[in-house]
Amino acid sequence: MSFFNRSLKAAVVSAALIASAGGVASAQEISFFTIGTGGTAYTYYPVGGVIANAISKPPGSRECGEGGSCGVEGLIASAVSSRGSVDNVNAILSGLRNSGFAQSDVAYWAYSGTGTMEGKEPATDLRTIAALFEEHIHLVALADSGINSVADLKGKRVSLDEPGSGTYVDAKLILEANDVALEDVTAEALKGGAAAEALRNGKIDAFFVVAGYPTGAVVELASAADIKLVPIDGDGAAALTDKYGFFASSDIPEGTYEGVDATTTVAVGAQWFTSAKEDDELIYNITKALWNEQTRKLLDVGHAKGKTITVDTALNGVGVPLHAGAERFYKEAGVLK
Repeated sequence: MSFFNRSLKAAVVSAALIASAGGVASAQEISFFTIGTGGTAYTYYPVGGVIANAISKPPGSRECGEGGSCGVEGLIASAVSSRGSVDNVNAILSGLRNSGFAQSDVAYWAYSGTGTMEGKEPATDLRTIAALFEEHIHLVALADSGINSVADLKGKRVSLDEPGSGTYVDAKLILEANDVALEDVTAEALKGGAAAEALRNGKIDAFFVVAGYPTGAVVELASAADIKLVPIDGDGAAALTDKYGFFASSDIPEGTYEGVDATTTVAVGAQWFTSAKEDDELIYNITKALWNEQTRKLLDVGHAKGKTITVDTALNGVGVPLHAGAERFYKEAGVLK
């Protein structure tokens, strides 16, 4: 039996013992729901924690509107750190996780078996719960590095993040669009804080991050060292956005990171996915809880990116079909005609 299954069984047994002792609820009334996120120093993980809290309502919770949870009755959701978009999609399809966050481009390519997933079996069971927020590609270097464009990465030590991440996928596409071959750089596979620390200590020259700004790893780095965000613009960016409709030119504003000027880059959408095999009623209730007025308050204070997560933009850039439960909610709410 795997560690996950043993832990789950232990949790159910514990819940049953608590219920039998206090008469609060039976184990059958508890269900668990996992959300694959990303590295703990990036944006997916804290946002996932806010959403997991919002959709949870363990047995014995006070009622919604009375200071209690407005989540799904009997649901305990948890945000799970992961390697990122590709890892989350694979985990959803294998049944390892109930849901997960992924970049819109990565998910569409997986669903359709196109783009970077060309030649692989299409992930036709993948389904969308909601579009969440915009993610910007950060290319981070030290201020005095002399790296002023993607082309300047030739001959440099560059972290592209781990192969299971959406950052890795997009970093390779950005290099390609700017006529920089993978062999032209010394590629490293560092995440979050590790990449920032390596840059600060001179072990790498630059690193890519795809995350909603401000992202923790870069915030901390900017407070400890003089850094720059390298623009991803010009002909290379135009080639990228022309070829792939999921990319859009977008700016990271001045002051987002200490001492860093406004920077033009490209962005993709962060979206929440699940499997078509997940119960329709459960996903309907999860979607409903996500857009509850009480959840709005949690999103607004839980993370800087939370304020941009709105029901009005919940279907923006969705390229993978909605889960039937989510679709039912959006139709009832008048968001989907």
